[in-house]
Amino acid sequence: MTTSDHLEAPARRRRHARLIAALTILIGACAEAATAVYQPIAKAPPSQEAVEVNTLPARQLSHTAAPLLDIARQEDELRWPAAAVRELEESERTHRARVVVAQAEEALEEPDPPQEPVAHQVPLPTTQQGAAMDLLQAGDEVAARWRSDPEAALALARGLAVSGEFGVDEILDTAVDATMGAGLLALQDVRTAVDPSLMAQLCLEATPYFVLAIDLASAD
Repeated sequence: MTTSDHLEAPARRRRHARLIAALTILIGACAEAATAVYQPIAKAPPSQEAVEVNTLPARQLSHTAAPLLDIARQEDELRWPAAAVRELEESERTHRARVVVAQAEEALEEPDPPQEPVAHQVPLPTTQQGAAMDLLQAGDEVAARWRSDPEAALALARGLAVSGEFGVDEILDTAVDATMGAGLLALQDVRTAVDPSLMAQLCLEATPYFVLAIDLASAD
């Protein structure tokens, strides 16, 4: 493999290096935010009932975590433009393949009898929306399986990609997004929390999701 080929096809750990670094920073920041709450309590004498703690790091983290990850993603895109273009083309191709399969399946189904419209009825997803939802579901399944068996999760991603409706990297990247989103939701709840201990707990709850996202972003 030549140098140019290597640069055009980086390993996932290099392709997502800025994102992985940002996730690592967030893991440390989550620990520091929790420490700012728990450490004063640990240092206070047993007879002291009211303990002053610092919730500012947790509150700040709840606002800065998402922008930090967004910036890291953008930096990775700029570092590897050829890979970004290739991934976009792959995404468009697999999306079209899923749409074609869904349309073929719909053509084989017997049409449902017409029904009277119901007020406030949620419309069924379109074929395009269904194709996007299928990718999200694949990413969720791989992320969930990764927690207990990474090898089985990779095998699942490769198996789903055999049909051409998904790409392995595409599934893994979707799983990364799902796990990061779960971690960010935990941090977002810090904004409405009143109890300092709950704020610290939410910061710690976000950490395993960010660790999992690093694993998925590094997997080849």
